[in-house]
Amino acid sequence: MRKGLYVKYSVSFAVLGAMVCVLFLWNMASGSVFLSPEKVFNIFLTKTGEETAYHIVWDIRFPRILAAMILGGALSVSGFLLQTFFSNPIAGPFVLGISSGAKLFVSLMMIVLLGKGLVISSWMMILAAFLGAMISMGFILLISGKVKQMSMLVICGIMISYICSAITDFVVTFADDADIVNLHNWSMGSFSGISWENVKVMSAVIFAALFLTFLMAKPIGAYQMGEVYAKSMGVNIKGFRIGLILLSSILSACVTAFAGPVSFVGIAVPHLVKSLFGTAKPLLMIPGCFLGGAVFCLFCDMAARTVFAPAELSISSVTAVFGAPIVIYIMVRSRRRI
Repeated sequence: MRKGLYVKYSVSFAVLGAMVCVLFLWNMASGSVFLSPEKVFNIFLTKTGEETAYHIVWDIRFPRILAAMILGGALSVSGFLLQTFFSNPIAGPFVLGISSGAKLFVSLMMIVLLGKGLVISSWMMILAAFLGAMISMGFILLISGKVKQMSMLVICGIMISYICSAITDFVVTFADDADIVNLHNWSMGSFSGISWENVKVMSAVIFAALFLTFLMAKPIGAYQMGEVYAKSMGVNIKGFRIGLILLSSILSACVTAFAGPVSFVGIAVPHLVKSLFGTAKPLLMIPGCFLGGAVFCLFCDMAARTVFAPAELSISSVTAVFGAPIVIYIMVRSRRRI
């Protein structure tokens, strides 16, 4: 039996890894300018080629694709941590309003600093998004202590999202036209415009957070069995919860800082990965969710770039098209179990 499970897990990881590789190459070749796989391989191997093609591959598509993989994986792991924390299958950064809080603070910083002609660094974006995510998370924690029904918690999260969006719109009214354009492009959600510096910063933050998440895998597994069981296993519940909140907020804030609000990835992907592996073990779910999030966002970003090329859709619109039906299915199935 155990050998069969190992085979199943190995095959599941192999499938996810193969999908990442295929979508990576597909994204590199596709776009408003088509590049043959042979040309892409040649540029990768020799780091030379036609100037235009070389620029498209190395300066535009490669950092964008890496960002889609890293940020998509981070958002999925963040959703898994939130679902574990709230014991709720539809808990996620976007639905609970955490991404909206991060968006609000980044918007305020962009308007204030850009209005004064100051340059915004990647670290400042992450810090602003993290502060906004933590404040939204604080409201969600207060509400969750008084609301026991899953549907009510989701409604409260949506209300927080509306409040944050309303404040953002109010502030934008008094911003300069140039600031509004920058804010509008970012707030729609997109992996475009990602630079190699952005990739380096997001990689440092996200992989450090993922490493700490791996260290918490055993307490997470115990917590999934119930708070009483976790206490009997020696888990410091208060410290564990704080760690879970901080890690999920850092991951979701980093995504919002670089790509804007991205919807439904944090809910849909953990559910799909759990169905693929047939288990919720953290040691499998954490890397599985990261790979699954990378696959999901690579596919959605490719659709956003190519369906109406040269026009580009917002990534959040595409993820909503594929992610929302999964969330509806989760809610219907959970309702039937009551």
